[in-house]
This record gives sequence, C-alpha cells and structure tokens, in this order.
Amino acid sequence: MDFINNIETNLAKMRKIAVERKAAVLGAEDQTKGNPFKILVFTMLSARTKDATTIRVVNKLFTVANSPEKISKLNPKKLEKLLYGIGFYREKTKHLIGTCRKIERDGKVPDKLEELLELPGVGRKTANIVLARAFDQQTLGVDVHVHRISNRLGIAKTKKPEETEHELVMRIPKKYLRSLNRDFVAFGQTVCLPRNPDCKNCPIEKSCRKIGIGKIKKLR
Repeated sequence: MDFINNIETNLAKMRKIAVERKAAVLGAEDQTKGNPFKILVFTMLSARTKDATTIRVVNKLFTVANSPEKISKLNPKKLEKLLYGIGFYREKTKHLIGTCRKIERDGKVPDKLEELLELPGVGRKTANIVLARAFDQQTLGVDVHVHRISNRLGIAKTKKPEETEHELVMRIPKKYLRSLNRDFVAFGQTVCLPRNPDCKNCPIEKSCRKIGIGKIKKLR
C-alpha cells in the first residue's frame, strides 16, 4: 500500500513506536514547546548533533542565559564552553550571538521565512522547522532523517534535501506538513536508522518500498 494513500494511519503508527522507544526529538519538543526563541536555539544547535546531546547542552545554556539579551552579552569564550559537545560549537557560538543580537534589536523571533533566513546560521531547514513548531505554519523542514526515509519509502526520488522538500510539498497533503519533520525524525532515531533499519519491527513495513535497503545489507 502506498504510504501517502494511508498517510494518517502511517504517521500515527510511526509516532506511537517512536514514543514507545523514547525518541530524543520528542523530549526536546516537550521542553521547547510554545517558546519560539527556545525552539530556534535548539534547532540551530541541533545541526549535525544528536538530539540527546543538544538537549543536554541547551539545558546547560539556559540555566546560565535564557534570553536573547542574556546570551548576546555572554563572553564568546564562555559561550563556547557552554556549547562544547555539539558539532561545530565554535561556529555556532558566533551564529548564536549574532542571531540573539538581531532578535534583541527587532524585539521578537521572526515568523516569516525570508526574515528567519536573514539570521546568522539559519538555513532553510531550520527556518521551516521554527515556522512549523513555533508558529503553527504548514511548512516542512527537511533534514537527513526526512530525506533518507522519504527516499526509502519511495515518496521522493531525490539526491538533495532541497529537492526532497519540493517533492514532499507537492505530494503530501498540506495538513500533514507541519508534523512530518517531527514524526520522521523520531522514527529515524528509533526504527528507520541509517545503517541498521529495524525493518522486521517496522509498523509501516507494508507501505515501504525499501529503496536502498539492499545496498546497506550488502555493506555489512
């Protein structure tokens, strides 16, 4: 059965098993829910970093400074120490300070794509995730999990995340776009892993075309 034709049931199954297996991204969403600034900071810092690590680092950061004003006033070396452990922490230190200074000047986290993309260190994926989670907009942030799972399922046939975003926005019913990143990331953290996907326990196995899975098994 095609994934999209049964999308509501499939997403519910993905979400259920991700909750049972305690997907890290769901814990992060609980901690940042309803706070656009925290959602933005977490999403910026999570790039190329495991969510469990990002949660730990962000919690440490917010015990010291939990607003754009406080973070922008931190000594860069101190902020580097607070962010140590996440990928590219030095580069992210510069971006975070720059972003906090701009938000401090403007008075709020932007709620438009073009304005978010003007913030230091904010790319299209981060901007779309913030719009979806912080402002309930029907946007889709495509990261490695969304890109990988979409291609395995056969609902996209793409090489780059930007291409995947275009394919999914064209094919996925609009009302499911906002939650798709969260559900796919949680599923990718717990079941549809990059190298060892748990196909035998996958609740949507009948809707998956398993594209590329054979190549992974040959490499083991």
